[in-house]
Amino acid sequence: MATATPTTAVLESHHKGRWYQHLYVQVLTAIVIGVLLGHFYPSVGEAMKPLGDAFIKMIKMLIAPIIFFTVVHGIASMKDMKKVGRVGLKALIYFEVVTTLALVIGLLVVNLWQPGVGMNVNLSTVDTSAIATYTTKAKDQSTIGFLLDIIPSTVVGAFATGEILQVLFFAILFAFGLQALGERGESVLRLIDVVSHIFFRIVGLIMKLAPIGAFGAMAFTIGKYGVGTLVSLGNFMLAFYTTCLLFIFLVLGGIAALCGFSILKFIRYIKEELLIVLGTSSSESVLPRMIAKMENLGCETSVVGLVIPTGYSFNLDGTCIYLTMAAIFLAQATNTDLTLSQELGIIAILLLTSKGAAGVTGSGFIVLAATLASVGTIPVASIALILGIDRFMSEARALTNLIGNGLATVVVAKWEGALDEDRLHQRLNRETDLEADEPETVKVEDDVVEAGGAQPIRV
Repeated sequence: MATATPTTAVLESHHKGRWYQHLYVQVLTAIVIGVLLGHFYPSVGEAMKPLGDAFIKMIKMLIAPIIFFTVVHGIASMKDMKKVGRVGLKALIYFEVVTTLALVIGLLVVNLWQPGVGMNVNLSTVDTSAIATYTTKAKDQSTIGFLLDIIPSTVVGAFATGEILQVLFFAILFAFGLQALGERGESVLRLIDVVSHIFFRIVGLIMKLAPIGAFGAMAFTIGKYGVGTLVSLGNFMLAFYTTCLLFIFLVLGGIAALCGFSILKFIRYIKEELLIVLGTSSSESVLPRMIAKMENLGCETSVVGLVIPTGYSFNLDGTCIYLTMAAIFLAQATNTDLTLSQELGIIAILLLTSKGAAGVTGSGFIVLAATLASVGTIPVASIALILGIDRFMSEARALTNLIGNGLATVVVAKWEGALDEDRLHQRLNRETDLEADEPETVKVEDDVVEAGGAQPIRV
C-alpha cells in the first residue's frame, strides 16, 4: 500500500511540525479573522476581495489541464475500453438517484417547516434591479443549449474558457484516440503522466496560499452583506442548513455505511478541502485536491477522472436541496398557492435545470431564476428576497456538493471493482499529516513508486 512505501515515510519525516503549521488550522484561523475584520471594519473587509478572487483564479487556471491529463492518462491506460462506458453509466445513474433524493427531501422539509408562511411579501415594494443580471442569464438556460455547450467550438476555446464538461468531452475523445495507437502512443502516455505530476506540484504550491484566499473571501462577504442580513431571513437559512445536515448524515451517511465506512471519517479525511470551500464559497476551488485525495484513498485514476469532473455539473446535492427549498419558500412568502402536482412539476424541471449549475459561486441563483421562469406560477422577481442571503447559503451548498461528489467517487469505484478497500480504510483511520496537508505530493510520489520509477523526492 502507498502509505507503507519508503517514499511516504521519507516525506512524512520531513513534514512533521507544530499544530499551527497544519493547513486546516491556518484556514480556520483565517476564516475567523476574516469574519471579525468584515464585521468590525466593513469597508476594509470589502477591500480584501481581490485576495479571495486571486486564489480562486489561480486554482481555476489549473482545473482544465488537470482534468485533461488525469482523464487521458486514466482512460488511455485501460485495456478494456468498455469499462469507460460502464463507469460513465454507473456514475450518471448514481447522480440521478441521489440528486432526486436531494430534491425530494428539500421539498418535504420546506413544506413541513414552512419558513415563508406569514411573510405576506408585496412584490411592488421589493427592489428587483439587483437581480437583472441573474434573470438575463437565466433566459439563456435550456436543455438543448446545455447539451450543445458540452461540445466546444474549438479545442483551445474549451481550455481558454475553463468549461469543465467541454474539457472532459475532448479529453475522453483524445484518450480513445491515444489508446487506439497502441504501443506507438506509449511515449505520449508517459509524457502526459509526467506533465500531470507537474500540475499537481503547482497545485501544492498554490494551496499554501489557501489561508490568504479564505481570509479575503470571508472578510469581503461579511463586510459587504453584514451579519445583520442573516437575521431577517434566518428561519429560511436555518431550515436549509438543517436539511443539508440531514441529507449528509442520513442519506450520504447511509450510502457510506452500505459501502462499509463511516461518513464522519470521510468528512474528517477531507476537512482541509471543506474549510477552503467554507472560506471561498466555491467547491471548484478544491477540485484538483479532490482528484488527488480520491486517488490517494484507493480509487482508480480512470474512475476519479470521470466521476469528479462530471459530478461538478451532474451531482450537485446541496444545490438541488437549495433550489427546491428556495422555490417553495418564495411561493410561501408571496402567498402563491401550489398544488402537489405543481410542486412535483418543479422537481421535474429542476432535474434538468440543476444540471447546468457548475460548482461556482452564484450559479445556483441563475438556475433558480431559470426554473421559476420555466414554472411560470412563482414570480421570478421574488428571488430578490433572497439575494442578500444567497452568498451565506452558498457555503452550505458548496460543502454538501463537495461531500456528495467525494462519496460518489468512492461508491462508483466500489461498484466498478476499482477501489482498493485496504487503502481506503487505512487512510480513513490513520491519515498522516502529509496526506492531509499535501495530497498532491503524496499522489505524485505514490505514482512514482508504483511505477517503479525514480527515487523519492526529498523535501
